[in-house]
Amino acid sequence: MEIQRIMKAVNDFFNEHVAPPHKIISVELAEDEGWKVMIEVIEEKDYMKRYAKDEMLGVYQVFLNKEIEVASFSRKSFRYRSSIGEEA
Repeated sequence: MEIQRIMKAVNDFFNEHVAPPHKIISVELAEDEGWKVMIEVIEEKDYMKRYAKDEMLGVYQVFLNKEIEVASFSRKSFRYRSSIGEEA
């Protein structure tokens, strides 16, 4: 199934280059025949634990090309894990 390949590609990329993903929250077909994925990542987990602070979640938008390779990503928001997320 193609969505499973897309999710695996995003997980592999983030594990290797950014931080382990917490949750993939959406997978959509992009206008350019690629894919757009929204993912949550726990930011600086060790720092937050050390200072007994709530974990921070970064929400990233990831674009994959039609070969299912990560073409670009950017962090769209940053919030405490316990705060209520906003729907865009």
